[in-house]
Amino acid sequence: MTLETPNLNRTFPLRDQIYQYIRGLIVSGQMRPGEAINEVAIAEQLGVSRTPVREAVKRISDEGLVNVFAQNGTFVAPISLKELEEAYVIRSALEMESAKRAATKITTAHIEALEDNIAAHELAISRQKFAEAIRLDDVFHKTIAEINDFQMLWRAVDISKAQMDRGRYLSIPKPGYGDVTIQQHRQILKALQRHDGAAAASAMRDHLNTSLRNALEVAAVTMD
Repeated sequence: MTLETPNLNRTFPLRDQIYQYIRGLIVSGQMRPGEAINEVAIAEQLGVSRTPVREAVKRISDEGLVNVFAQNGTFVAPISLKELEEAYVIRSALEMESAKRAATKITTAHIEALEDNIAAHELAISRQKFAEAIRLDDVFHKTIAEINDFQMLWRAVDISKAQMDRGRYLSIPKPGYGDVTIQQHRQILKALQRHDGAAAASAMRDHLNTSLRNALEVAAVTMD
């Protein structure tokens, strides 16, 4: 496939930028399950050596998004129902705890940031800008983690949720899915505003349960 060439910033590690680029193509579905990843072609298109591309692909392989076969090449991994469920278990445990702790630390500035996020998210969905809606969804969850100053927690969530994200890009255009997400984000925020950690954790669990059901539904259809 023809890939859109990103603007690489040579003052930052190339492997990290290329990792984000290739990972984004896989998670968003622009590179489909079973599609070959040609490291030489990607390196040539980006105007870099093969080394940072190889390092990026290795990192993505460690996350289970690509399969590397010594004799046959590297291919985008299929969406696995088992891995979707495992990702949910990890993400749910981390984010429920994150929401619970954030309820005791949230400030007016945090609340306003989350309110602004929900408003922008709702607007993106109404305009059918689904990639932007998913980005804003991630910002909502990341902001809650940042209330606790838990940078490593969000990194762990970001890695574990990659399989769920693949389902999200396929499911969000379905009528009503985005609206449910907005409603659930509001419930999480209301609990945080009340400084009710148990309610915030419960609302987060319900939200992620819905995300898992949607991802499993779409993945099952995709695999048929």
